[in-house]
Amino acid sequence: MHRPAASRPPLRLPTWGLVLALAAVLAPGASQAAETRRSPVAAKAAAKAAAKHRAGRAAKAPAHKPVRSDHEPDLVTYGRRDDAMQLADTLAERHGLDADWTRAQLAQARYLPVVTRLIMPPPAGTAKNWAAYRARFIEPDRVRAGAAFWDAQARWLDAAEQRYGVPASVVVGIIGVETFYGRVTGNFRVLDALATLSLDFPKGRKDRSEFFRDELGQFLRLAATEQLAPNAVKGSFAGAIGLGQFMPGSINRFAVDFDEDGHIDMAANPADVIGSVAHYLASHGWQRGLPTHHAIKPPVDTADRAALLAPDILPSFTPTQMAALGAVLDDAGAASAGPLALVELQNGDAAPSYIAGTQNFYAVTRYNWSSYYALSVIELGQAVAAARAALR
Repeated sequence: MHRPAASRPPLRLPTWGLVLALAAVLAPGASQAAETRRSPVAAKAAAKAAAKHRAGRAAKAPAHKPVRSDHEPDLVTYGRRDDAMQLADTLAERHGLDADWTRAQLAQARYLPVVTRLIMPPPAGTAKNWAAYRARFIEPDRVRAGAAFWDAQARWLDAAEQRYGVPASVVVGIIGVETFYGRVTGNFRVLDALATLSLDFPKGRKDRSEFFRDELGQFLRLAATEQLAPNAVKGSFAGAIGLGQFMPGSINRFAVDFDEDGHIDMAANPADVIGSVAHYLASHGWQRGLPTHHAIKPPVDTADRAALLAPDILPSFTPTQMAALGAVLDDAGAASAGPLALVELQNGDAAPSYIAGTQNFYAVTRYNWSSYYALSVIELGQAVAAARAALR
């Protein structure tokens, strides 16, 4: 999810372009978080002892600086930083969490400078190139991995298509672009990444700290609900989790227990991932049986072309309106496609590519706000389907 980017895949992110997460749960009793949940009294005593132990250093530390960890001297934690504890109280109230537990979790979050670098946008003037972007995802190794994933999960892909109307190829394409079918899910502690972006969002780009503060609260709510140790869950630098790279808020809103085992596991349960991806698209306007796009020749006249490009990827024109502005739809079925968008994909110094995107193309961009991403997902899924068909 769910962390939109203009032209990059989720390293979410990356949800949002993007990179990506694997959740793991510590054994009962193996984490301070688990102890906190079991025995608030013991947790308070431990916190008091820990506070006394580092009182000298903590007292000298500026209020706006993270506190260096006693156990991991190369890292700094948010400790008892005033703004971190205030945020913990706010999130606890907003999400119905125990305030002491929430403070204990955020106190052990670590400041990660690398996250503040990775969240920055690409250098200004970086040219978009659809051909190069596509080549990153539609390539033999990923296609083979996709075919193996499809074969192994055919039961759940078929069930998701029947329930939500989303073709298996689209779900397979999303998981393949997001995480290479689970090979690249991210190795950042989600707690650390979200705390860093909540409390120390870097200057030099639009401030999204409020978004990440909400995601931090959503993550703690998810951990409490699913009885996860917050400091054990891994993900992308932007806090996205699992094979489908859902942000915590998207897990809470759109993830489903597709195999009905009583838990939602977006890190290690392909059934839940497949059902949740399909449910997410259906919740964002996917229409059963509608193609994602049609071939089109754009208007020759630059003013007419600009008029069609003005709404960007939002379907805004009927086929008749497109034709009146000089666009030529090459597919016979496009005449009854409903609203369309003229989508331009730049190719560096070469001529751009164009498609006519439908409501379903737009639905895929709700997963990651990029036409380059959406078309890569669609074409990877098609390539995997063709590879499977060739072996039949």
